[in-house]
Amino acid sequence: VVSSVCAPPPVVVSSALHQLYYDPNIENKNLAQKWLMQAQVSPQAWHFSWQLLNGGKVPEIQYFGASALHIKISRYWGDIPAEQYESLKTQLFAQISAFASGSKIVLTRLCVALASLALNMMPDTWPHAVPDMVRVFQAEGGQADCSARCLALLELLTVLPEEFQTSRLPPYRKGQVRSCLAQECACVFPLLRQLLQQSDSPGFVKQKVLKCFSSWAQLGIPLMECEGLTLAAFSALRDPELFDSAVESLVNTISQPDAQRYVNTLLKLIPHALALQEQLQQAVQNGDIETSHGICRIVVALGENHSRALLDQVDHWQSFLALVNMIMFCTGIPGHYPVNETTSSLTLTFWYTLQDDILSFEADKQAVYLQVYRPVYFQLVDVLLQKAQFPTDEEYATWSSDEKEQFRIYRVDISDTLMYVYEMLGAELLSNLYEKLGRLLTASEQPASWQHTEALLYGFQSIAETIDVNYSDVVPGLIGLIPRININNVQLADTVMFTIGALAEWLADHPVMISKVLPLVLHALGNPELSISSVSTLKKICRECKYDLPQYAANIVAVSQTSQCMWLMQALGFLLSALQVEEILSNLHSLITPYIQQLEKLADETPNPSNKLAIIHILGLLSNLFTTLDISHHDDDHEATEVKKLPVVQGPNPVVLVLQQVFQLIRKVLSTWLNDAQVVEAVCAIFEKSVKTLLDDFAPMVPQLCEMLGQMYSTIPQASAIDLTRQMVHIFAHEPAHFPPIKSLFLLVTSLTLSLFQQGHSDYPGLCVYACVCSTFQALKRKPCLFLSSELDVKAVFHCAVLSLKFPETPTVRASCAFFTEFLPRCAELPPVGQVVHEDGKILLQATLEGVGGQASRNVMDNFADILFCLNKNCFSYLVAWLKEVLQQDGFPSPRLTQAQKDNFSQQIVRERVNKRRVRDMVKEFTLLCRGLHGTEYTADY
Repeated sequence: VVSSVCAPPPVVVSSALHQLYYDPNIENKNLAQKWLMQAQVSPQAWHFSWQLLNGGKVPEIQYFGASALHIKISRYWGDIPAEQYESLKTQLFAQISAFASGSKIVLTRLCVALASLALNMMPDTWPHAVPDMVRVFQAEGGQADCSARCLALLELLTVLPEEFQTSRLPPYRKGQVRSCLAQECACVFPLLRQLLQQSDSPGFVKQKVLKCFSSWAQLGIPLMECEGLTLAAFSALRDPELFDSAVESLVNTISQPDAQRYVNTLLKLIPHALALQEQLQQAVQNGDIETSHGICRIVVALGENHSRALLDQVDHWQSFLALVNMIMFCTGIPGHYPVNETTSSLTLTFWYTLQDDILSFEADKQAVYLQVYRPVYFQLVDVLLQKAQFPTDEEYATWSSDEKEQFRIYRVDISDTLMYVYEMLGAELLSNLYEKLGRLLTASEQPASWQHTEALLYGFQSIAETIDVNYSDVVPGLIGLIPRININNVQLADTVMFTIGALAEWLADHPVMISKVLPLVLHALGNPELSISSVSTLKKICRECKYDLPQYAANIVAVSQTSQCMWLMQALGFLLSALQVEEILSNLHSLITPYIQQLEKLADETPNPSNKLAIIHILGLLSNLFTTLDISHHDDDHEATEVKKLPVVQGPNPVVLVLQQVFQLIRKVLSTWLNDAQVVEAVCAIFEKSVKTLLDDFAPMVPQLCEMLGQMYSTIPQASAIDLTRQMVHIFAHEPAHFPPIKSLFLLVTSLTLSLFQQGHSDYPGLCVYACVCSTFQALKRKPCLFLSSELDVKAVFHCAVLSLKFPETPTVRASCAFFTEFLPRCAELPPVGQVVHEDGKILLQATLEGVGGQASRNVMDNFADILFCLNKNCFSYLVAWLKEVLQQDGFPSPRLTQAQKDNFSQQIVRERVNKRRVRDMVKEFTLLCRGLHGTEYTADY
C-alpha cells in the first residue's frame, strides 16, 4: 500500500482493501486500515468513490466507495459547490437504482448517502425531497424490476429518519429539517399502509414496511397521524413472519413522549392491546418466550408511558384496569428469571410509574384510585414474592454463574419495588407479610418449603432496610418467629442474617430482644458460606446496640477470634467502644495478641510476596479495628448518647496504648519494607484511621509519629506519608503543644517534595505532587503562619503549584487551583506570599490562560476561572498589566483568537470583581473560542 494519499487511484484503493480483508499479517491490516481512513476523507475520494462502484467489483470494494461518498456528504458538505448538488443527486439515484437488485449492504450505504444529501438540502434547496424519492422509484423502467425498486425505496425511506437522528446538523437546521420531515409523513404513510394491507404483498416487503414505519415513528409524528399504520401493525402481530417488526414499530410509536396528548387515539389502542391476551396466554403455555416477551413490551409501553393520561379518563377506568391486570399477568409469568423467562423484569418500572401517578392526584381523586388499586398492589406483592423464590436446590445447581448473578440483580429490583410499594400500602403490608410467615411457620401439616419462607423474609427485609419500622407492631412477633425457622439452606440463612441486620435499629430500642437473635448471628459466623451476611449483621448490631452488648462482649470476641474478616474487626471496634477501659484492654489483648505475634514473626522473615500479603492483611485488620474503636464517641448521635449512660474515660485511650506497644514493631516492619508502596500505605492507614477516629485523643502519639513519618519520607518519598502529614496538620496544627513537631514534619516533607520536584525525578510518583499540593493547601488554611517560616521556600511552593496546573490528572489540577484560591487572598496578610505574587504572579496568569486556551480539560474550567477571580479581587492592578502583556503574544493562548476577542475577554474579566458565577461563564465562553468549538452542536449543552 502506498504511504501517501495525494491521489489514490481506484486500483490502489482496491489493493489496500484486499490487504485489509485478506492479509494474515495484523500489522499490514492496521496499516491498510489507517491508510483507507485517510483516503476516505481526502479530496480525491469524490473521484475514486464512483469508480469503485462500477460493476464487476466485489461488494467489499463497492461498499467502501459508497461509505466514502456518505462521509464526504455528511462531514464535508461545505466543500461541495452548490452547482454540483443536482448532479450529485442524479448520480446517487442512478446508483441506487443500479444496486436495487444487487448487494444489499452497498444499497443501504448508498441510501444513507442520498439521505444525508437530502437532509443537507432540505427544506430550501430540495423542499420536496421525500415526494421526489417516491416518484423516482415508482416510475416505470430503469434497471431494476418493480419489486426491487419498491424495496430500494423502502430502504431509502427507512434510513432517512435514522440518518437524521445521527446527523451533525446545527440545532437551528435540525429543527427546520425535523419539521419538514414530519410534514412528509403525509406522503409516506399512505404508501406504507397500502403495501401493508395488500394481500399480494410478499412477507419480506411487509416486514420492510413495518421497519420503515418504526423509523418514522421516532421522529415524534403526532400519534393520530400514525393511527392507521398502528392498527395495521397490531393486525400484523398475528403473522409470525412479521411479529418482531410489528412489535418494534408499535413500541416506538406508543413510546413517543408526545403521544400522551392524543388520548382518544390511545383509548382506541387499548382494546387492540387487550385482544392480545389469548395470543399471550397461548405463547406462555407453549413456552414461546419471544412472543410473550414482544406482547409484554407493547402493553408495558402503553401503560408505562401513558398511565397518567389514561388514569385521567375516569369513564374508561375499567379498560385501563384490564390493561393493568394484563401487565400483572406478565409480571407473574411462570418460570424462573432468567432461565425459563425473561419477560417479568420488563414490567417493574410500570409499577413505580403507576403508583407515582396515583399518589400525585389531589386527595379526593387519589382516594378513589387507592380503593381500586390497593388490592392490585397487594396482589403485586404476592406475585413478586413468588417470582423472588429460589428454584429447587437441584435446579439451582444446574444454573451458570451468569444466570445466578442475573437472578440476584433481578431480586434486588424486586426488593426496590417492594420498598416503593410500602409507600402506598403502609403498615398493612408488614402485617400481611407477618401473618403469612406466621401461618407458614406454625402450620401443623406439610412443612413449608424453605423457598417460600425465604421469599417472605426477603420481602420484610426489603422494606425494613430503608423504612423506619421502629413503630411497627409486628416486628416483636417477627423477632419471635425467626428462631423457629428451620435454617437448612445457605440462601435462607443469608436472608435470615440480612433481616436481623435490617432490624438492628429496632433492636437498639428494644434491647431485651437481642438475646433472641444474637445466638443465631454468632453461630452463623462459624460458617464460611455465611461470612458476608453474618459479619455485616453483627457489624450493624454492634454499631446500633453497642451500649446494650457488654454482657455479650466476651462471647462475641471469643467467637470472632477465629475470623480474619476486616468487617468483623469494625464490628468489634463498635462493641469495645461501649466497655470500660479495663475491659477494652483485656479484650484487645486476647483479640490482637495472636496477630501481633504473627507480625513479629513475619518482620524477621526475608521479604517475599507471600509474607507481604500476610503483613498487609494484619495491618488492615488493625486499621479496621481502630476505625470504629472510639471511646470518646465522636460519631455518636447526640440525642442517642444522652439517653445512654456512657462509660467514664480515665487515663490514656486504649487505642493509643496499643499503638505505643506495637510502635517499635511497626517501625521494624517498615525498615524492611520501606521500598514497597503497599506496605507503607498499610502502615500509614493504621495511623490515619486512628487519627480520624480519636482526634485529640491521639495527641500522645504525635511526637513519635511525626518523627517516624519524617524518617520514612526522607528515605523514600511516598504519597501515603504526605496524606498522613496532611491529616496531622488538619487536626493538630492549631494546638500550641503539638505545633512544633507538626511544623517540623510539614516543613521537612514540603521542602523534600519541592526539591525532588524541581530536580525532575522521573521515578517520583505524580501522586506525591498531588498529595503535597493538598498538604500545603491544608496548612495554609489551618495554620497560615507556617508560610512565615524561613525554612519554607514559599517561592518553590508557588512554582510547584503552577507546574501542577499543567498535569494531565484532573484531581491534581483541581487541588492546585484550590491552593491558589487560598493562597492569593493571603497577599496582604503574609509578606512572603505577597512578595511571590508580586514577582511571579504573571507566571501563574500565563499558566492559567494556557489551560483555558486548550491545554487543560474543559471540565476544570470553573477551577481556572476561580483563580482569575481571586487575582482580580486581590491583585487588581497587577492583573490589568499582566493581562495586557501576556495577551499581546501572537497565538496566545490560542492561534484561533483575534486580538479583538482577547481584548474583549480581558475587559470582561477585570470588570467583574463580585460575581464568581459570571466569571466562570466568561471563561467557558472564552475556552470554546480558543478550541474552535464556539457555536457548534458539540457544545450545545456545555
